[in-house]
Amino acid sequence: MVFDLDMIRKVYDSMGANVDKARTKFGRPLTLAEKILSNHLDGGVDALADIPKRRKSYINFRPDRVAMQDATAQMALLQFMSAGIPRVAVPSTAHCDHLIRAEHGAGTDLEKSGEENKEVFDFLASVSKKYGVGFWKPNAGIIHQVVLENYAFPGGMMIGTDSHTPNAGGLGMVAIGVGGADAVDVMAGMPWELQWPKLIGVKLTGSLKGWASPKDVILKLAGILTVKGGTGAIVEYFGDGCANLSATGKGTICNMGAEIGATTSVFPYDESMGRYLDATGRADVTTLAAANAANLRADAEVEANPADFYDEVIHIDLDTLEPHINGPFTPDRAHTISEFAQAVKDNDWPEEMKAALIGSCTNSSYEDMTRAASIIRDAADKGLKAKSEFIINPGSEQVRATIERDGLLEVMDSVGATVMANACGPCIGQWKRHDINEGEKNSIVTSFNRNFAKRNDGNASTHAFVASPETVTALAFAGNLVTDFTKEEINGVRLTPPKGEELPSKGFVPDEEGYVAPAADGSDLSVSINPDSNRLQALSPFKAPQADSFTNMTLLVKAVGKCTTDHISPAGPWLKFRGHLDNISDNMYTGAINAFNSMANSVKNQLTGEYGTPPEVARSYKAENVGWIVVGDENYGEGSSREHAAMEPRHLGAKAIVVRSFARIAETNLKKQGVLPLTFADAADYDKIQEDDRFSLDISQLAEGESMTLTVTHADGSEDSMLLNHSMNAAQIEWFKAGSALNLIAAKQG
Repeated sequence: MVFDLDMIRKVYDSMGANVDKARTKFGRPLTLAEKILSNHLDGGVDALADIPKRRKSYINFRPDRVAMQDATAQMALLQFMSAGIPRVAVPSTAHCDHLIRAEHGAGTDLEKSGEENKEVFDFLASVSKKYGVGFWKPNAGIIHQVVLENYAFPGGMMIGTDSHTPNAGGLGMVAIGVGGADAVDVMAGMPWELQWPKLIGVKLTGSLKGWASPKDVILKLAGILTVKGGTGAIVEYFGDGCANLSATGKGTICNMGAEIGATTSVFPYDESMGRYLDATGRADVTTLAAANAANLRADAEVEANPADFYDEVIHIDLDTLEPHINGPFTPDRAHTISEFAQAVKDNDWPEEMKAALIGSCTNSSYEDMTRAASIIRDAADKGLKAKSEFIINPGSEQVRATIERDGLLEVMDSVGATVMANACGPCIGQWKRHDINEGEKNSIVTSFNRNFAKRNDGNASTHAFVASPETVTALAFAGNLVTDFTKEEINGVRLTPPKGEELPSKGFVPDEEGYVAPAADGSDLSVSINPDSNRLQALSPFKAPQADSFTNMTLLVKAVGKCTTDHISPAGPWLKFRGHLDNISDNMYTGAINAFNSMANSVKNQLTGEYGTPPEVARSYKAENVGWIVVGDENYGEGSSREHAAMEPRHLGAKAIVVRSFARIAETNLKKQGVLPLTFADAADYDKIQEDDRFSLDISQLAEGESMTLTVTHADGSEDSMLLNHSMNAAQIEWFKAGSALNLIAAKQG
């Protein structure tokens, strides 16, 4: 048993009393999210001085566990090591899934990736063993699938150093993506702070028909809410349609809640969750959850009158839901299958479908694979052959071994599918393609979650679209984006809608080798980092801020349009440096589009007048002790949870990031690392920023609830004063004054 049943029992033992107290405190019925949050308050409900205000009150919580993936675990555990704490205080795991390439197929790729990343995998194994962290080896599976199979439970609360941690909401868990510094807080036994979220209620009615799948629920919702519509919110699903979705289907929906900026998403407990828990060896958890079922869903009054309890209510009728295809370049550009072909033609997107990719953490369940296999069997029986390259990314060794036993891999192999390692692969930019040239305009369709430019293959001209595994598989036989296979024939035949199995009738084939338990006592173990390594680097504390360094600052880049974490700190080949802060800082802002020349990776050095890459120019400023800022547009830092997008600017001398609005995790990460996250009080002030401006901030103005004034001196000597807002509370301001949140933790240990 890798999960902690005693911990789960304690969560349920306290839930009834805490929910009752919360109802009394709030003076009304409660939503599911409010029940789970109330049961995880630091100090319990009695510690609440007032009723929390949505998107205003900062509240301390005690999450049940922490999960980290290898690309983020390196920095999280390096920070934990530097804090001087002997052992993690809550159950924690590290999963090796991001650093594995996708090129030739599982066997070859695993061997090569193991050689390339041996130093990092050995480090993660040893640091996990010493500090009490469960370690999941390469090829055991993708973090979110492994968490769903082993650790998620209804009513629990966890944080994870990956933005798709909300996948666990498919089992009724409040699971939130965070940066590594937040994980350090929880692993250190400290309370974890979150702004009390607003609540978006999504009512599901009916049941899916024909080609529609759970993925289409979230693709439709992304079109409604956009990539920032869920910011600061928990999306809570309710209604009779919920019970008609499998637990893994619910996980898919919650996983992609990250694409609308939601803090997390959650479903109420039902029998489908119980079936999945039973099938994955957790019948004891099913028994506990069933006994607490009333507290694992919203109160009846909430479901009857949702508008009285949610900030926004959206209704999706599963009976009439069409398959969706979203993209390119953003996951919220939603199209139904019936309108997609015309959109392709109207926008001159490449009609040929070069590659079809299914799997990843979002859609690699047994049910997903059986539905895809049913389409392949049907197409083959009707004489069709796949016209696009077909790639499978299993989510875990348990799923891979099970579909192999049940003959599904053989079915997929019959159409020339390439099975990659049980890892993120193409979803995180680890796909090395050989079918196109750099800059070649082409289209791919995936069942993944994100489709930003360069996200999958590093080619900015790849038009990536997101759809369900069923839609991706059917399009692979069409070979193009302009065939509506739900209504049209492919080579004279019509495909039959897919049929799948929710769970394997013979049970799952367990992964007996993937997990390594930590040492019972790691005090005598050591973790060494080679000082000459280019992959790992011990961290040095960031220095506390000096007031004079916030005067006469330069502009590094004024980013126009999207500035996601992929723009700030690209993944792909840079993943290998995730444990070496100085080396990975050479990718900083290389994807951001400069508002003054419409180019990426080209900014003006105010000391020389020459243009260079953002890392080169930032290093020049740092060498001369010149502070700098970045100016950004809406939803700055959208996308992955990667705290490198905050640590790299901090390392190279950033003082403040000034934007129209922030994505939640990006803003928190900046606070944790000691960079001021500021927003224009007047969004139009963004347009006044010029390339040669100088900037000054009086950091003595920094106070909870108070605005700051940015003095902007233009090249002609004229000045503008701009009012800036921030969301930092008193504790977060202390992080800034100390140089970082980690500095405060280390000081308490010392």
